[in-house]
Amino acid sequence: MSDTPETDAERKMQFLYALRSKGVTDKRVLGAMEAIDRGPFVRGLFADRAYEDMPLPIACGQTISQPSVVGLMSQALNITSRDKVLEVGTGSGYQAAILSKLARRVYTIDRHRRLVREARDIFDHLDLTNITAITGDGSFGLPDQAPFDRIIVTAAAEDPPGPLLAQLKMGGIMVVPVGQSDAVQSLIKVHKTESGLEYSELRDVRFVPLLEGLGKDG
Repeated sequence: MSDTPETDAERKMQFLYALRSKGVTDKRVLGAMEAIDRGPFVRGLFADRAYEDMPLPIACGQTISQPSVVGLMSQALNITSRDKVLEVGTGSGYQAAILSKLARRVYTIDRHRRLVREARDIFDHLDLTNITAITGDGSFGLPDQAPFDRIIVTAAAEDPPGPLLAQLKMGGIMVVPVGQSDAVQSLIKVHKTESGLEYSELRDVRFVPLLEGLGKDG
């Protein structure tokens, strides 16, 4: 039986309340997360948990991040409507869809061809025309499209990857989880300035590791 509009509205209100209670307060980010339904990005057994603030399994051994982490990472990027953004780790496509409502252009890259194909289908269905999804080794970024105003990495590296830092514009911001893949990592914000790189620690997180090369389906 389908949900009534009342329960849909109530669910969305609870979803946004949960985001705000976790520290997502930026109005543009909240607006983007209200506009992009997480439902289509969660498939199979976990579809009915799409509106809970928790990470969920997706194909290829990957996960879709919990909405509050997506919101906090988006907020930390401080994206303007003129920005060109690179996302490393397309996954379900949910983070890229949120970014598409904030930025001028989003490039997203993933090592798993299946994930990129499925994400493209959702982007097309939602008419998100400012996202380019690419299968490739995201640890090397996208030199052909560099430099980027903002870079977001949705997999954990031991250090902020040098090739990605090199593709970040002066004055740009990168948000990346840093730490061993089997331990709690720190979400780091890197600001590229004339005098060097400024690092700030945002919170503890847990992400899949950033791996080189293509996935077996890539």
